Amino acid sequence: MPLDEIEELDQRLVRVWKLFKRWMRTQTRDTSEYGLHYLSGLLRMDSRRNMANVGRQTGVDEQNMQHFMSNSPWSSRAVIEGVQEELKQRGELSQGAMLLLDESADDKAGDYSVGAGRQYNGRRGKVDNCQVGVFLTLAKGTFWTWIDGEVFLPERWFSDDYADHRRRAGIPPERTFMTKVELGWQMIQRVRAQGVPFEAVACDTLYGRSTWFRDRLDEEGLEYYADVPANTQVYLSEPQIGVPQSKRGKKAQQDRVLSPKVYRVDQLRHDVDTHWQTVEVRASERGFVRYDFAVRRVWTVRDDGRTREELLIIRREGKKCTYTLSNASIHTPIEVLARRKSQRFFIERSNQDAKSEIGWDEFQATKLLAWEHQLAMTLLASWFIAEIKLDWAAEHERDPALLDEYDVTVLPALSVANVRAMLCAAMPLPQLSPLEAATLVVKHLDNRTCSRKSRLKNQPPRSGP
Repeated sequence: MPLDEIEELDQRLVRVWKLFKRWMRTQTRDTSEYGLHYLSGLLRMDSRRNMANVGRQTGVDEQNMQHFMSNSPWSSRAVIEGVQEELKQRGELSQGAMLLLDESADDKAGDYSVGAGRQYNGRRGKVDNCQVGVFLTLAKGTFWTWIDGEVFLPERWFSDDYADHRRRAGIPPERTFMTKVELGWQMIQRVRAQGVPFEAVACDTLYGRSTWFRDRLDEEGLEYYADVPANTQVYLSEPQIGVPQSKRGKKAQQDRVLSPKVYRVDQLRHDVDTHWQTVEVRASERGFVRYDFAVRRVWTVRDDGRTREELLIIRREGKKCTYTLSNASIHTPIEVLARRKSQRFFIERSNQDAKSEIGWDEFQATKLLAWEHQLAMTLLASWFIAEIKLDWAAEHERDPALLDEYDVTVLPALSVANVRAMLCAAMPLPQLSPLEAATLVVKHLDNRTCSRKSRLKNQPPRSGP
């Protein structure tokens, strides 16, 4: 790849901003120039990416930047939908992509930031003072990026005691309490209405254990891979639902499952009819990721008493097992089921990139509008990097001799950190020359490839093609 590709990254950032700046204006003022500075700050800076410091580092008055992000009524939703429209134009993503749904928490010192308070923090595994967002990632292969998000407002935020909090945060009077599951379903509907292509939805146990959520997906013809807790109850044949008939005691009046035997999903891992198969789910720098999988045809009972036939996918890694329910066809090959179930790995990567590389967890603000604006700018920054990775992968073919030189089958893809390092060289007041930035990236990729080769030596030979 010629070095002038790196030198032109600043111009490329301006071109992307020009596509979106029309949505960063208001009816009375054109403040879109602040958007370019804020976007460049998120991508160039390595720490303290709060509104005031981004303004200082990019030459914008701190109060002006604060107003642009916290008070200016430019449309964050239009920016997000613009990113989704750009995604739709990429032929590489037209088939095989998945929607991944998950929440992510960020520590907060007080409870005045929108949605903040004592609630479950999944990152810390305990109840803590934090702010929680629900996010959608689009993932395919080595591509992943956030494409939508919503801040979760705990139910107490809608009580009379929190009226002052709502006023400070600028929460519209018409907004009502929604669970994380309901927020997730709302976002999936929005993305689908926008025409973003995806083949299936994957989510963790918070969403998967909701029969209401699985019902909505199934009714809309959306294939899902929903993790469920180990104590989830299933049946190996369709259960009969009815009112028990008994000649003794008080006569039953409510429907119950009359037959057959009920199982916890973790019991089926030891069942004699559970057959295991090792499947390679993806290549990684540590080698090839393989797990043992088993698939069982099961029935579950919905909240309204109706039954549903589903597939139970069990993934075994040593002594640990995870359990997933899916409405995929019974004829779907186990390799496909296994890889789609394992795609949830990439929403963790998206969350990590948004925080460590684009500063999501450094954001500090009280208002809902500021949170929504930060989400829009984070999605735009993520898309800018993702588009570069897609373009360079298509335009600059890897030298096949490198595979022989390193004695590996897969070369590592550019990371978000790699692209940011090269972008820093092209931005105003660069600290690295393009050649220095490229040298650092090559060294990083060299180390990752050598590490992959070393780990591959300790893995068993691949089976199949």
